[in-house]
Amino acid sequence: MAGHSKWANIQHRKNRQDAVRSKLFSKLSKEITVAAKMGDPDPEKNPRLRMAVKEAKTQSVPKDVIERAIKKSQAGDAEDYEEIRYEGYGPNGVAVIVEAMTDNRNRTASTVRSTFSKNGGNLGETGSVQFMFERKGEVIYPADVGDADTVMMAAIEAGAEDVESSEDGHTIWCADTDLNDVATALEQELGESESTKLVWRPTTTTELDLEGMQKLMKLVDALEDDEDVQRVTTNFEASDEVLAQL
Repeated sequence: MAGHSKWANIQHRKNRQDAVRSKLFSKLSKEITVAAKMGDPDPEKNPRLRMAVKEAKTQSVPKDVIERAIKKSQAGDAEDYEEIRYEGYGPNGVAVIVEAMTDNRNRTASTVRSTFSKNGGNLGETGSVQFMFERKGEVIYPADVGDADTVMMAAIEAGAEDVESSEDGHTIWCADTDLNDVATALEQELGESESTKLVWRPTTTTELDLEGMQKLMKLVDALEDDEDVQRVTTNFEASDEVLAQL
């Protein structure tokens, strides 16, 4: 399985401090505020907001924080965030997509560029690595929700395109435009998902050894430390032996 699915497991294994959790809550809240401001403040009438709220709940964001983020979108003084995508290459030529949400484009671009260069990578032009990825909907369920056949049947019924099942859980893929419908149908069959979101799924991958993975993780951690950066996606591939040593 390629890096998109394993990155979360690596992050999970690392000791996540309170500061990291606080930063995650802040990023999820920002996504909720922007989604609510761009559409209807009612999650039932706004698919993007519904997904943002769902993702926040799966990450244990408190209900009052979610409600506050939605209310903030309706306030006249809510910041105007701009969504920007940066593309570049990390150590060993790994493709990296950085999704940011910022109220200061120049600040974010400068920080992202210097983070790449300080960590053995380089920022490219828009479109320089996007061709190595597909925009997809991703729904993740824990392994104990059912066996591979049960989940596969539910996914087919829901209109999904592909399923990857392993001892870590089930990852269900669908067209980006179908995510809301597929996630809703799956919820009726399998219950609440662990995660439901739009992602960049690699179509080609770059194999990394232990040293390469350590360098890549350093770059990704540095990028994710920036409060303007919402999500970082890479196309690394690594063996189970390498991942076990991280």
